[in-house]
Amino acid sequence: MNLQEILADIHALEEELLAFERKYGVRSETFYAAYASGEEPEDDAWVLDFTEWASVYRTWLARQAAYRDEVQRVQVNGPSLAGLVRRAR
Repeated sequence: MNLQEILADIHALEEELLAFERKYGVRSETFYAAYASGEEPEDDAWVLDFTEWASVYRTWLARQAAYRDEVQRVQVNGPSLAGLVRRAR
């Protein structure tokens, strides 16, 4: 994936995360910390949502890492916002 594709994916995932955050009133990082530590949903109706939410969050984390890696790769000759913008176009 190039920088533009990674960024588009991050934005799409953030939209999904926001929908869950609005529905349950909890930030994704807070939810995921509890979920990853084994906390079970108190309502059986939440199980599918929680599973999907965790999956989306893990994918978002992976795309964030991919973005950082790609930025480092592009900026091998030193940090340059102009270089990144030219690359993303």
